Amino acid sequence: MPPPPPVPSLLDELLEEIFLRLPPGEPEHLARASLASKLWLGRLTGPRFRGRYRERHGPPPMLGFLHTWLEGCGPEGKDPVPDFTLTTKFGARVPDDDDCGYHKYDAWDCRHGRVLLGDENMLPIAVVVWDPMTGRRKDLPEPDLVNDSYGAAVLCAVPGCDHGACHAGPFEVVFVGLGMREDDGAGCVAQACVSLPDTGDWSMPCPIFDHHHWGEPCSGLHLEADAFVDRMPPVLVKEAVHFMLVYARDGHVEILKYDLRCSCLSLVDVPLVGPGIYGAAILMAMQDGSLGFAHVDGLTLYIWSREMDFNRAGSWSERTIIDLRNLLPIQNPEERLRLIGSVEGSDTVFVTTDLGIYEMNVKSQRWKEIWKSEEFRALIPYMSFYNPQERVMPCDAAH
Repeated sequence: MPPPPPVPSLLDELLEEIFLRLPPGEPEHLARASLASKLWLGRLTGPRFRGRYRERHGPPPMLGFLHTWLEGCGPEGKDPVPDFTLTTKFGARVPDDDDCGYHKYDAWDCRHGRVLLGDENMLPIAVVVWDPMTGRRKDLPEPDLVNDSYGAAVLCAVPGCDHGACHAGPFEVVFVGLGMREDDGAGCVAQACVSLPDTGDWSMPCPIFDHHHWGEPCSGLHLEADAFVDRMPPVLVKEAVHFMLVYARDGHVEILKYDLRCSCLSLVDVPLVGPGIYGAAILMAMQDGSLGFAHVDGLTLYIWSREMDFNRAGSWSERTIIDLRNLLPIQNPEERLRLIGSVEGSDTVFVTTDLGIYEMNVKSQRWKEIWKSEEFRALIPYMSFYNPQERVMPCDAAH
């Protein structure tokens, strides 16, 4: 019979099991435990514990969110730092005012623990990637594709990463811009470039294809002249970034897809046609890995999912219909409901009513209020696991 393990080993295992059960959405518990002793700090920040913690709790929790305002609804004296609201006791390392200079940053996107900020009112346009966990920031040069309409996404650049705690590693930014055609001026052309992980410099505009002539290489994806990119953040689904594309003439929408594997742009249809779609619909990255489309009509929420068949042909199927009148607190049923964001990979949407902003899982139909009623244009969740060892002081953060 083998001898029993020493008592300290048993205590370490018991401590680890206790720490594993700390809720990921309450990072203050991990912070307090890490301050108790160097032993506990080492245990909580070690690769073994961090790996088990992510495996047990699944996707990172939402520690806070960023938001943008509807036109004319925001505060007059906007701070240079971005609008970041905490939903936990996590303390974001916000860049100092001196670091921001004269810029008035807006949040463009957030993914894999990083936030993409931009100031389009200054020339050249300021583009910054910010890590709220450590306060580190990286300034990028102005992209060559700056036009009247554009969209951008930030994501981890490490192949095969589980994105549990990769916010300090290499990243890339996808930038898509629409500009007028130089040949006849009868339409516009979409092009894309990607920042290089090591330097932050931009790649040349990628080879893309005219959607009217599939397979013919050309200098851009030709679109109608009234097309523009919606400023709602894009979604990442199966190594492709998806932007909402809107046509000003009649308000109909399409999806502009940038495929990271082949560095090409293409168009994807939407399950609804007709006026009234723009402003009432958002894109989603569903929990099953499919592209989702959410639309609210009156007090009813519709969710579609795009599936691929064996021939790689895509089609939309209606996933669920939810009567929000019987679910969310609504005082005035005549007040228009709006979808202002989603959580990638969790079937969760953010809905604003006359009484507040609610986080709702469309599968379980569980909801909770996360903020008072505000005229937000978009709500962008910040998802990350808390790591006490990475909480460096702002003056020590690398720029």
